[in-house]
Amino acid sequence: MAKLTYRHAVARGIAQEMRRDDSVVFLGEDVAAAGGVFKTTGGLLEEFGGRRVRDTPISEQAILGAAMGAAMTGLRPIAEIMFADFFAVCWDIVANEIAKMRYMTGGQITLPLVIRAANGGGLRFGAQHSQAIENWAMAIPGLKVVAPSTPRDVVGLLAASIRDPDPVIFLEAKSLYAVSEDVEDGEIVDTLGTARAVRDGGDATIVALGPMVPKACAAADELAEEGIRCEVLDLRSLVPLDTRSVLESVARTGRLFTVEENPRLCGWGAEVSSIVSEEIFGDLTGPIVRITTPHIPLPSAHALEELALPSAARIAETVRKALAS
Repeated sequence: MAKLTYRHAVARGIAQEMRRDDSVVFLGEDVAAAGGVFKTTGGLLEEFGGRRVRDTPISEQAILGAAMGAAMTGLRPIAEIMFADFFAVCWDIVANEIAKMRYMTGGQITLPLVIRAANGGGLRFGAQHSQAIENWAMAIPGLKVVAPSTPRDVVGLLAASIRDPDPVIFLEAKSLYAVSEDVEDGEIVDTLGTARAVRDGGDATIVALGPMVPKACAAADELAEEGIRCEVLDLRSLVPLDTRSVLESVARTGRLFTVEENPRLCGWGAEVSSIVSEEIFGDLTGPIVRITTPHIPLPSAHALEELALPSAARIAETVRKALAS
């Protein structure tokens, strides 16, 4: 057991799978000699060499084209897109090629491919480098979408993603890279599509993802001092989505609050809300409430970014008012 940062958990998860399976290769911009622009991949080049850990040109299309071809020929590539915003540059390859290849070949070709990216805001990188893009990805059939909130989950979910036979979009919260926790030694492998309850409570269910999970937990702690006990559910992946855990939790508490870093329009919380309304409407004791970023480009100014993103204080106040009405 040792302290592990979210940042270093990335390298640990990749190294674990590269040691286990020689078909796992890794490519991206500045991921080898430089150890990644966010210093998430240090030591991989030294351990695995330049044949398996490769720096690429500054071309998202080239990175994913090479990764797709490698996956089609039997390798298990991990490709890094430096900022999740840059998926916009190579979206045709992701949405029209990678996501559809297994379906269009009748299962004759699978793509065991992981595409990693630093996702979301919180570090004042501005509108073109701070977008949370999980909603883009979950709208495309054929893609799995994973977003861990803790260092241990980074290792376990990354391992599960690499071993998966289908393409996985693996979104790392750049605002959490410095967060650390005690993580056990040895191999860690998790299961995709399994949510995790990180706080227990019977008054309301707060469903969150990625960097919104610690904020939801902080809000739940604040509310607990007032006698309001909230269950906080970390979805951990959007595709596959653990609807069973969500429905069971909301059936117990009667109230649902979703916390999304994404702009409000067509957010993943709307899909979760729709499922709950369709499946267990009779168990609800009040309206579903979504807590989101406004439908705006994310500002770079510190005060404005803080105002736009959901905060623990805003989550607590929203839950407090809703339960009191």
